[in-house]
Amino acid sequence: MGHTHVRVKVIDPSTSQTEETELLVDTGSTYTWIAKSLLQKLDIKPKTEWAFKTVDGRLVKREIGEAVVECTGERATTMIVFAEESDANVLGVHALEGLRLEVDSTTKQLKRVEALLAI
Repeated sequence: MGHTHVRVKVIDPSTSQTEETELLVDTGSTYTWIAKSLLQKLDIKPKTEWAFKTVDGRLVKREIGEAVVECTGERATTMIVFAEESDANVLGVHALEGLRLEVDSTTKQLKRVEALLAI
């Protein structure tokens, strides 16, 4: 199974300053992880720090904040993890759902969700 990479605009919600970056789409990651250096360049400030369990069982602490992300013409405010240099930079499920996007299993590209699940 191949990987899906996308170009994403990261936008500071308070200043509308924008940076573009490439992220790996990771439907196994709840949150979006973006390089701390890029977020600092945009002057996006962390709100708190959370603990995360890595795939190999380690616990790591990372700062968390909020940003607007834009992908394939859709925009959404989402939780952002301030990724360290050793971390992967990924677009996670929380952002994908906010953007109303999913990975097409045939083309491996993002596509708009026709309708959201209502419970």
